[in-house]
Amino acid sequence: MTHKPSVKPASRRRTPRAMIGAGLLLLPAAAQTEGYSYSTYGTVGLVDMPTAQSAEDAELTATYSQFANTARTTLSFQITPRLSGSFRYSKIDDFSAGGGALFDRSFDLRYRLVDETSRRPAIAVGLQDFIGTGVYSAEYIVATKSVTPRLTFTGGIGWGRLGSYKGFSNPLGVIDDRFDTRPDRDFGRGGEIEATGWFRGDAALFGGVAWQATDKLTLKAEYSSDDYGNETRYGSLEHKSPFNFGLDYQIRDNIHLQAYYLYGSTFGFSLNLRNNPRHPLVNGGRGPAPLPVERRAPGAASDLGWTQAVGVQSSLREQTGTLLASDGMVLEAMKISPNAVTIHIRNERYLARSEAIGRTARILTQVMPASVETFTVVPLENGIPLSATRLHRSDIENLEHEADGSWRAYARADIQDAAGSLNGATYLDGHYPKLTWSVGPYFNAGYFDPDEPIRIDTGIRLQGRYDIAPGWIVSGSIEQRLAGNIGDADRGANSVLPKVRSETSIYAREGDTALEHLTLAHYFRPSKDLYGRATAGYLESQFGGVSSELLWKPVASRLALGAEVNYAVQREFDQRFGFRDYEIATGHLSAYYDFGNGYLGQIDAGRYLAGDYGATFTLDRVFANGWSVGAYATFTDVSFDDFGEGSFDKGLRFTVPLSHVLGQPSDKTYKAVIQPLTRDGGARLKVRNRLYESVRSYHTPELKDSWGRFWR
Repeated sequence: MTHKPSVKPASRRRTPRAMIGAGLLLLPAAAQTEGYSYSTYGTVGLVDMPTAQSAEDAELTATYSQFANTARTTLSFQITPRLSGSFRYSKIDDFSAGGGALFDRSFDLRYRLVDETSRRPAIAVGLQDFIGTGVYSAEYIVATKSVTPRLTFTGGIGWGRLGSYKGFSNPLGVIDDRFDTRPDRDFGRGGEIEATGWFRGDAALFGGVAWQATDKLTLKAEYSSDDYGNETRYGSLEHKSPFNFGLDYQIRDNIHLQAYYLYGSTFGFSLNLRNNPRHPLVNGGRGPAPLPVERRAPGAASDLGWTQAVGVQSSLREQTGTLLASDGMVLEAMKISPNAVTIHIRNERYLARSEAIGRTARILTQVMPASVETFTVVPLENGIPLSATRLHRSDIENLEHEADGSWRAYARADIQDAAGSLNGATYLDGHYPKLTWSVGPYFNAGYFDPDEPIRIDTGIRLQGRYDIAPGWIVSGSIEQRLAGNIGDADRGANSVLPKVRSETSIYAREGDTALEHLTLAHYFRPSKDLYGRATAGYLESQFGGVSSELLWKPVASRLALGAEVNYAVQREFDQRFGFRDYEIATGHLSAYYDFGNGYLGQIDAGRYLAGDYGATFTLDRVFANGWSVGAYATFTDVSFDDFGEGSFDKGLRFTVPLSHVLGQPSDKTYKAVIQPLTRDGGARLKVRNRLYESVRSYHTPELKDSWGRFWR
C-alpha cells in the first residue's frame, strides 16, 4: 500500500443511510423447509446463487470451496431465525493483468422478510460483500417455494455481481434516476460501507431448483446472473454457460460435501462443517450426579436443641465444605443462625451458574439442622460477592420432583444485591493466602496475512495465581514458544499512527520466552450496585501500566454502566521487564444492555491506545450453555486513509465452553477473536477480568436464562 501525504484535511466517516431496527430483526419466524444447503459462497443457497431459506437458528457454519483459481473460506452464523451474517476470506489467482493473486475479505447479511406458507414463497433480501473491497459486491431479492417436501424452486433478481449477466435496466429506476447507474468501486480499498451503491445499476434474473433425492443427497441446478467478468478478463475462469449444477452429500449430521460443475467449463467442490451452539457435540450427563434433597421429618423444624451444643457450627462448616469440594465448589465463608444460613461459595466447575446454586441448596438440605429454613447462597468471584439468592428449604423439598419445579423454584427465589453480605461471616481456615498454578500448552493465531492466511505459534505456558486475601490477587504467566510462524511475517507496518498493534509479529519473533503478564489486582464493592477493580503491572503482552474500573450494575437490571481509566506504557519486544518510550492515558465509558433471549449489546466510547477517540459497538448472542458468538466494529476520529486497508477496526469473537465438547461440567472456555486486519486505530488495552462478564453471570437476567439447570 502506498503512503499518502502525512498532512491531510480532516475527514468524516460516512455512515449507512439505512439500518434494520432491532425489533424487526427479532420478529418471530415460522418453520421452514429443512432441506437447505450451502453455496460456493458459504451461505444458504443453490450453487452460486442464494435462496430465501435460512439455516437452523443459531447454526454456525464453516465452508471451504475451491473451483478454477478461486478459493473461499466462509464463516456463517444464523444470528436470529430471520437474520444471517457471513464473513468470507477469498483468494483469486490471476486476478490482475500482471497475474497476481487477490486476497479479499468480505461480509454478507441476509434477512428473511416473509416466511413460506402453503400458498406463498419465502422471500429474503441480501447484501453481499457490503463491507469489503467490493469484488463480490451484490444485492438481491429472492423467493423460494417448496413444491413438495423434497423439491424447491428459487427465483430472484440481483444487482452488482448478480446483475452482470444478461442484465437489463434497473426496475427501481422508476422510483429515482439514481438507481440507473452503479458507482465504481476501488478494489484496492476495502472496509467502507458503500450504501450509496446498493440496488443500483443493471439488474438480472436468476433461479434454480433443488431436489432432495435421498435423506443424504441433494441435487441442484441453477441459472446464474453472475458473468464473472473480472475473473474471465484475466483468465482465471472461462465462462461458457450461465447454467451450474451441483450435488450435496451429507457425510455426517454436521459434515456436508458438495461437488459442482460451473459455467460450462470447470469443476469445483465445497466442504461444509455445521455446528449449533444449542446442541452439544457429545451427550451430557458425564459429570457427577447431584446429591438428593434430604427431607425433614414432620415437626423437626421446631427443634432448636442444636444451638446450645458446643462446636456444632464449626462441624457444620466442615461438613458443608467437604461436600461442596466434592462437587467442584469451595466454601469461602458461612454465617449460621437458628433459622437461616448464609453461605459464600466459589464455583470452579459449573458454567451454568444456576446449577451451582441448585447443587449448593441440595447440599445444605443434607447438612443443616431441621430448624434452618432459609438458605442464602452468595457466589464470590475474585473475592467479591456478586448476588445473594435466598431460597426456602420447604420449596426445595417440595419442588425437587415436580415437572415445573425449576420455574416454580425460580419464581419463589429472592435474588438481591450481596454488598455487605460478608459482614459477620466466618471464613474457613486455609483459603488465604493460597497459591494455585498450572502448566499446559498454548497456541496463538494470526489471520489473513496474504503470504500465509493462518499463522500459529504453539508452546508451553506456566501460569500461577496467588490469592493474598479476599479481593487481592497476584497472577502471572510465562510462555515458551516451541514452534510457529507468526514471527515470520515480514510485512513491515506502514501505519502513520503510533504502532500499538501493527508490530505484533515482532513481539512474537523476539519473545520466544515471554512474561505474558504479571499483575496485582484488587477487586472490591464500594457500595450497593457498584463493583470496582484496580490492576497494576505487566497488563498484557505489549503493554504494562495501571488500570482501574468502576461498574454500576443492579442485580435485576438489564442495563449496566461502566468507566475505565488506564495509564499504559509499551513493553519491549522481548516481553521481559523493559519498556519502550511510548506511553498513553486511555479510558472508556461503557454501556451494556441485555436485550433478552441471549442478545447482549455493548457500547464503549473513549480514547484508544493510538490516541484516537471514538466508540466500539458490540453485539453478542450468548447461550445458556456458555457459548457466545458476536461481532464488533470500532469507529474513531482516524480517517479511513490514515487507518489503512480495512478502513476501521472490526471483527468476530467467539466463546466455546469446554463442556460442549466433553459432555461434563466445566467452567473452562476457549475465547477467540478474528480480525480481518490488525491495525493501530481503534486498539484497546487487553486487561484481564473486566467486571461485567463475571458480575452479569450471577445476576437475575442471566440466572433466569439458565435456571432450567437448577436441579441438575
